[in-house]
Amino acid sequence: MSDFTSDFWSWWIIVISLGGIFWCAWLLYTNSKGKIPIGQQVEATGHVWDEDLEELNNPLPRWWMIKFYITIVFGLAYLALYPGLGTFEGLLGWTELGEYENEVAAADAKYGPLYDKYLNEDIAALAGNSSAVKTGERLYANYCAVCHGSDARGATGFPNLRDGDWLYGGTPHAIKQTILNGRAGTMPAWEAPLGGAEGVEEVATYVMRLAGRQVDNDLADKGKVRFDTLCVGCHMPDGTGNIALGAPNLTNNIWLYGGSPRAIKATIAKGRNGLMPAHSEFLGEAKVHILSAYIYSLSYEQD
Repeated sequence: MSDFTSDFWSWWIIVISLGGIFWCAWLLYTNSKGKIPIGQQVEATGHVWDEDLEELNNPLPRWWMIKFYITIVFGLAYLALYPGLGTFEGLLGWTELGEYENEVAAADAKYGPLYDKYLNEDIAALAGNSSAVKTGERLYANYCAVCHGSDARGATGFPNLRDGDWLYGGTPHAIKQTILNGRAGTMPAWEAPLGGAEGVEEVATYVMRLAGRQVDNDLADKGKVRFDTLCVGCHMPDGTGNIALGAPNLTNNIWLYGGSPRAIKATIAKGRNGLMPAHSEFLGEAKVHILSAYIYSLSYEQD
């Protein structure tokens, strides 16, 4: 309702809503005044079924009309107390946001101590605490599985959390900071700086050789010259990446957006943009702390 740019639309809703209710009340009133005297013949409406079953023009039963009037009164009372008439906020001042915040506050008061008790414990130590890990697993299922998968093995564009390969570092502190504050990773498009498709092909071939694949070495050597000029600033001279920038290690054959030659060339040519949203305000530090322990335990299982 607060998105209205003029009062016209607010009044439009008010008039239609109240007009409809009052019209229903008037229609009910005008059609409920008549009474059929006892013994008087009731005229038929002309609708006949099964040869002799006629619809008669009887007035509505009194109990039925009373129920209609009750619904009208209820509707007017509801619109007076709660939002529903344009920008009118209702006499009770109720809002969806306020209701949500009240529910969150009640949940935090009830369940917060379950998470707070782990807050001062070391994340690496918590990773070996079965009770803490189960709590973190439930948090993961609710808030992380939609992107990283129910098994935490990720998908195209969403990192695998079990393989021990971390764009921004896999220490307990780094994992917690990633969840708390989020990450924004950008791979620029290099097709134009590389001189077009030929340059992209050369660099992609060299990158695949870094990952240990069998490639055309002459083409890869040409790609290395370009790589040493344009790519080492982020991926380092040996291609092992830079966790300070979130630049991936190109030597381990792990690919966030796909490791096929086509996918690698698309990444180099068009670039990539990745976003991990911040969860500090949404989850709070205590929940993030125990969630970090669970995620750390997934990678720890690989050791």
